[in-house]
Formats: sequence, structure tokens, C-alpha cells
Amino acid sequence: MHTTLSTDIAHTAARLVVQEGLEWGPAKRRALRQMGLPARTPLPDNDQVEAAVREFIRLSCADTQPRELRALRQLALVWMERMAVFRPYLGGSVWYGTATRSSDIYLHLFCDDPKSAEIALIDHHVDYEPRTVPGFHRRSVEALSLSCPSPVLHEMVGVHLLIHDLDELRGALRPDTQGRPPRADMAAVRRLLQEPMV
Repeated sequence: MHTTLSTDIAHTAARLVVQEGLEWGPAKRRALRQMGLPARTPLPDNDQVEAAVREFIRLSCADTQPRELRALRQLALVWMERMAVFRPYLGGSVWYGTATRSSDIYLHLFCDDPKSAEIALIDHHVDYEPRTVPGFHRRSVEALSLSCPSPVLHEMVGVHLLIHDLDELRGALRPDTQGRPPRADMAAVRRLLQEPMV
């Protein structure tokens, strides 16, 4: 569906993703409201929104976004190392390279015992907020959300630890519609951080 209306929705959603740090699903729904469109209006697919996000970044913040993305990936790696026992994988815009300073970090943890990650945060005196969010295949999962300072960005960044059962790991790594891995382990994030900024 690449009609003019679909393209307009994708571009409005892209602005919300970049400027306000919204995830793509909420950004598409808010774009409908901002454009005064009915809730049942067909939405652009994620590939179309991603293309619009990359275009918006290229046109509006190409000079600042690479540094911001690198800072978020550095902070993500810190938390991946802290939570290494829970097999962390980085997902979302920080992995795909479309994050800006407004974006949050999403780490997927795969645990034998779903409460073990929460206990680890308590043991390390980390303040967090438990909540339920959509997970794989739209099933609800527990998320532990916290704020952490970024020494590069000089502001607080949202970090969300999504807790999955260990047996979900294999399905979580199936390639996306473009053939890319949907999540990155620590080794992949380290490789990204070794690459020069564009």
C-alpha cells in the first residue's frame, strides 16, 4: 500500500518517531489523529515508515544523529554487559540505526526464571517501573523500565528491559522482511561501535 495517503501517514509518523522518540506503532496511530483521519484508516507498513524515518533524518538532523545514535548504542552496551547473564539482545531503532536523542533503548532479555532479572535490579539498587508491553506476536510481556544518564548526551535516557522466556530466543532471531536480524547480541553491538561514524 504505497498510496499518497499512506505516504503522508508514513511521513507524519516519521516526524513523531524522530522528534518525540515514539515507536513506530504508536507514531502511526498518532499520525492518524493529527491528520484527522478515521481510526480504521489503513496504516503504512513498518518498512514504509522506516524509509520515511531515514529520509527525515537525512533531511533534518544528519549532522547530529550519528553521534546521538552512537551514544545510545554505547549506553545499550553498558546495560547489556550488566545484564549479560540474561542473554540480552538490542532491538528497535537503536539497533536499526534510526534512533535520535529522543529515542529509548529496548533490550530483550531471555530468562529461565522471568523474575530473575527483576531480582538482579533490586540487588543492585536500581529504581525501575514494572509494566506490561506488547511482545512478540503481540503477546504481552513484562518490561522493567528505568532512566539512566547518558554521559555523552548529558540527559536521561529511557531503558526498557523486556523479559522473555528462554525458549522464545530462537523465534526472536528470525530475519525481518528485509532479511536483517531483528535484534543484536553484544558482539554485534560492539562491532557497530568499532565502525567509524558516517
